[in-house]
Amino acid sequence: MSASTIETPVSSVQRLSGRTLKRALMAGIGRVLAERDPLNRINVFPVPDGDTGSNLAFTLASVREALLAVRGGNVQAILDRVGSEAIDGARGNSGAILAQFLQGVSEGFAGQQFLALGQLADASGRGSRQARQAIAEPREGTMLSVIQVFAQSLGLAREQGVVDLRAGYERALVASRQALADTPNQLAVLRKAGVVDAGAQGFVHLLEGIQEFIRHGRNAQAMDAAPIRSEQGVIASAHVEADAGHRWCTECVVSASDIDRGAVRLALDGIPGSSLVIAGTREKLRVHMHVDAPALLFETLASFGEVRAAKADDMHAQQRAVQANGSIAVVVDSAADLPGDSLERLSLHVVPVRINAGSTDYLDKVSLSAQGFYALLRDSDQVVRTSQPPPGDFRRLFEFLLSHHAEVLYVGVSRAISGTLQSGESAGAVLGSRVHVFDSENVSGGQGLLALHAAERAASGVAMPTVLRELEQLRAQTATFAYVRDLTAAVRGGRVPAWSLPLTRWLRLVPLARIGGRDGRLHIHGVCLRRRDLPSHFVSKVLRSVDRKHAWRAQVMHCCNPEEAAQVRSALLAQLPGVECPQVFDAGSAIGAHAGSGAVVLALMPRLPVA
Repeated sequence: MSASTIETPVSSVQRLSGRTLKRALMAGIGRVLAERDPLNRINVFPVPDGDTGSNLAFTLASVREALLAVRGGNVQAILDRVGSEAIDGARGNSGAILAQFLQGVSEGFAGQQFLALGQLADASGRGSRQARQAIAEPREGTMLSVIQVFAQSLGLAREQGVVDLRAGYERALVASRQALADTPNQLAVLRKAGVVDAGAQGFVHLLEGIQEFIRHGRNAQAMDAAPIRSEQGVIASAHVEADAGHRWCTECVVSASDIDRGAVRLALDGIPGSSLVIAGTREKLRVHMHVDAPALLFETLASFGEVRAAKADDMHAQQRAVQANGSIAVVVDSAADLPGDSLERLSLHVVPVRINAGSTDYLDKVSLSAQGFYALLRDSDQVVRTSQPPPGDFRRLFEFLLSHHAEVLYVGVSRAISGTLQSGESAGAVLGSRVHVFDSENVSGGQGLLALHAAERAASGVAMPTVLRELEQLRAQTATFAYVRDLTAAVRGGRVPAWSLPLTRWLRLVPLARIGGRDGRLHIHGVCLRRRDLPSHFVSKVLRSVDRKHAWRAQVMHCCNPEEAAQVRSALLAQLPGVECPQVFDAGSAIGAHAGSGAVVLALMPRLPVA
């Protein structure tokens, strides 16, 4: 019977066409996307970072986008596309496992026009074995267990002579639900929290959506498929400690003509970490691992092929987001400079900008520290540039935060100097009115001060309209100033003409720059002579435009020049009594790529009286 007959309920189905398989997969993916937030809330293993639902949704959303573009095609063509897109788009431990399962299933249908029960049983067994082999330390009570039961049940139905695809599939789904309910008996952390495994629950949601389409075709109705929990029924993530040993959830895709997976695993065994998943084929591997040093992971993998789509999520920040009580989460890009403790005490989350030197890409402040950036700027033969994050980086973080907060506020780098804000806007537009984007018209410390204010007010329970109104008021008087000791970086990057470098050196001039308080663009604020009291003179010039009747907040940052930064801070405290200014810290790449080594940065923002 042709799969095209599954447009209305039928008594027996023996095979599916590629067209109907595509629709069934879309139905299953839709079920997982709809259940994303509940999956996030029951996520406790391997770490309680509250993002399993978002990771599965992100993984399958990339598959869905690819399927929407497919016109026609047999079962092999459909599943080849599914497997490839899943590997490319996989996110998180659960996403990588599911991607390897789907890749294995696709390989099991090589040369097939239609999908029948016997072939599905063989292909699912292949996918189950590959998913288990992809994990460095497989554990029962996870998605792996439910996938295995699903495949075994299909195989048993075939052995018993079942040819009706619908009947065999429904048997396997019943067995999978039973295996899901049993996961707390296999993992103590699930039993203690009173939940089933989130990844396994997501896999069952996928199966349930597919089943509904097989049974009812276009007449399928959404099922009430709330996550199965034990009698306690608690939301577990807020009650389980995060894995303090490994901070970063890292992922990337490695591409080459012939990758030795065994050699990759052996190399990664030498890196301290956990939750290693290596999914894919000999031409393309998706690597997932929890580590403390993302740069070491990416550098190690670069020896096996081209590394792309690198990302690193801060699991400590995710855990804080899960436990936070506020309704607003604040996001910045890494162009903002913030004191380190602010990320620990507030619901502040960072999307890293990309840094490029030749063919090598880095994640700003994640796989490349501020000190590493300035070493690269000094030593690299290539021009070091920054580039905006893709919208997907923002969307992944926004979706995760919306699972735990009512609203998200992104305080972005000035639109006039970077396309990063537009990436955030693109991601926010997809997610609707719960995401708010605010153009700081600033960068570095000024952007950081505005984000700090927003996060502090959000933590105090202030509503979004009030936070946005206050940011608008502050933005007009917030500015970032810098003096640039050496124009080499700016000339090399093509940001200023080459003749300016020898001229400023000959005349012993130090250019001063300003951004903020006007139009969001970088402006020359004047020049100073190279002199011993340059830090104090710089502060004096900056304060000429400051209304001293206000109370002020300040940040002082430096580009490999901590001594002069400390002098700037001391001069500021002396010349502007009552200013709040914490200890100096490193300026990030957004300012460093323009100002170069030796620059010192001062950002000022008025304090608003708080009722």
